[in-house]
Amino acid sequence: MKPVQNFSNHSRLHPTYHYFIAPLAIGSLIASGWMLFCNPANSWHPILLFIISLTLTSTAALLRVYALKVQDRVIRSEENFRHFRLTGTVLNQQLRMSQIIALRFASDDEFPALAARALNEKMTAKQIKGAIVSWRADYWRI
Repeated sequence: MKPVQNFSNHSRLHPTYHYFIAPLAIGSLIASGWMLFCNPANSWHPILLFIISLTLTSTAALLRVYALKVQDRVIRSEENFRHFRLTGTVLNQQLRMSQIIALRFASDDEFPALAARALNEKMTAKQIKGAIVSWRADYWRI
């Protein structure tokens, strides 16, 4: 059984990406850059290694960004539908994506009022999460 999710333990890391892929990509970019700029030999190998490392690091970063953008769009759609289901109106378009992402943790009972408060008081995501009384867990977002 999963532990109960709340404000203090809701953030997640994906071990394969955060502890293996990202450090390895960044490390290879740094090492190949060092080889390129510190190697006095006029060889094409360090240039090729740097280009490959730069490509792999960029790809790893873009894959992460693209996945998070898709998750953001899904969350916006889900929360917009939830707000419509609860109130009969869609979410206010002036809510920032970070606010909508934070609002997904609010229970149905407090969601509409907290959404209005977040907009009126220009609350940050951290403030929204801190204001949630009845936490609704989200175990899917990474």
